Amino acid sequence: MKTIVDDGFSSYLVNGAKFTGKYQIPVLTEQELSIPKDLVAFNERNKATDKKHKSLHFYMHDIMFKQVITSTSKYLNEFKEYGYVITPDCSLYLDQPLCLQIVNTYLNRAVGHYLQCNGIKVIPNVRWGDERSYEFCFDGIPENYIISVSTLGCIRSYEEKYYFKKGLEEAIRILRPRVIIVHGDAPKEVFKEFELKTKFVYFQSSTARRRRKTNGK
Repeated sequence: MKTIVDDGFSSYLVNGAKFTGKYQIPVLTEQELSIPKDLVAFNERNKATDKKHKSLHFYMHDIMFKQVITSTSKYLNEFKEYGYVITPDCSLYLDQPLCLQIVNTYLNRAVGHYLQCNGIKVIPNVRWGDERSYEFCFDGIPENYIISVSTLGCIRSYEEKYYFKKGLEEAIRILRPRVIIVHGDAPKEVFKEFELKTKFVYFQSSTARRRRKTNGK
């Protein structure tokens, strides 16, 4: 009799995947991607219109999209309504144990691989911590590709801006992306010096949009 074991990591997500690097991070395949017309937050997905020209994203607290990680297959039909899906923004905090940062990078790519296998166009989300994470946080992402980053909750202090900018510089050096989608605030002191190295496309966060609407701007 065969025993079915739930390993807690949804192994079906990486069926047929290739792996790379010291920590065997799943590899995303190259797809024909264009820049989305807009970004839609996962928790606001039911309010969106013109979904085929927009990208779904997960730039919010991890708890708000945990079910996508644990039950990815349940969301396929919803995700297929969108032109693109940005891979889950599983957190890599500066003070987070490195083992958890590796796991969260793995889950980012694993979900992305599964969505690609099911006909969904995926934009890789890139997330880093400090210099220790550079060993794995860029693995599994094609070079000269479109990638996405978010500054939400990552540039509040001088220290956070320092590490975000340093990681962005490393991402550009290693991945050489042709386009970087930026979700959230984009202060000049962080982004300006990189604008000659790649193309940036900026989108406001949902919070900023609501604030702007409230203020009548």
